[in-house]
Amino acid sequence: MSAPRTAAAALPRDVVAGLTALLCDADGNLFPSEEPAFVASSEVTNRFLGELGDDRRFTPEELRLATTGMNFRTTSRRLAAEAGRPEVDVEPWVDEERRAVTAHLGEHLRPHEPTTAALTALAAHLRLAAVSSSALGRLAACFTATGLDELIPPAARFSAEDSLPTPTSKPDPAVYLHACAQLGIAPAAGLAVEDSVPGALSAVRAGCPTVGNLLFVQPAERADREAALRGAGVLAVVTSWQELADLLLPVLAGRDLPATPGGAR
Repeated sequence: MSAPRTAAAALPRDVVAGLTALLCDADGNLFPSEEPAFVASSEVTNRFLGELGDDRRFTPEELRLATTGMNFRTTSRRLAAEAGRPEVDVEPWVDEERRAVTAHLGEHLRPHEPTTAALTALAAHLRLAAVSSSALGRLAACFTATGLDELIPPAARFSAEDSLPTPTSKPDPAVYLHACAQLGIAPAAGLAVEDSVPGALSAVRAGCPTVGNLLFVQPAERADREAALRGAGVLAVVTSWQELADLLLPVLAGRDLPATPGGAR
C-alpha cells in the first residue's frame, strides 16, 4: 500500500493545541491482541453455535474478519438471531469467552517497546486513557502482559462492556462520551486513536478528533482499512505510535513551554 498521507493538513495546529487527553483504543491498537484473542474466542463461538444447533463454524481468522471492533456479547446476540434463536441467554457464554480470551492473552502478549516509548513521550503532555469495547478484566491482563500498567492504570481504562450502566459496543459512542465525562473534558479535547472502523465511528460520533492507526493491521488489509477509516471520519492515518508522536509533540511541546515575562513562548 502507499504510505498514509501526512496529518499536517488534517490535524490543524489549533486542534492539537487544544488537546488534553489521548484516548486509546486497546485491542489491535495498543497491543496486537486481536489475532490471539480470536484463537480462544473462536473455540467458544463454535461451541455456542453447536448449542444453538447451528452448523456454521468459524476459524479464528474468519471470526476476526467478521467481528473486528465488536465485543462478544454483540457477536453472540447476532449469531443467535441469525440462527433463529434470539431468546437465548448469551450471558453465560459471554463469561466463558471472557475467561478463555483473558487467559490466552495473558500468556501470549509481550511488551512492544516502540509503542511504550512513544506513549511515554506523549504522556508528558497528555493524559492517557484506554477506551475499549473489551471487558476490564481482559484489559487488565493485556496491560500487565505488555508492561503498560503504569502508563494507563486501571482508573484510566473505560470499557463499553463494564463501565456503562448498560453494556454496549462500538460503534455506539457511549463509551467515549462516558470516558470524556469521567476525565472532565470536552470530546474535542480528547484525541482518539483507533484501528477499527467501528471504533473510529464510535469516537467520531462522540465528537472526538480521531486518528486511525495501522500498526497492528495485517499488511494485506492496510490499504482497505485506511480507506475505510478515512470514510469513517478519521482526520489522519498513521502506521505507528511513533509517527503519531512525531506529528503531535512539536505542537504540544511548544504549547506547554512556560511563557516569558513578555508573553512569548
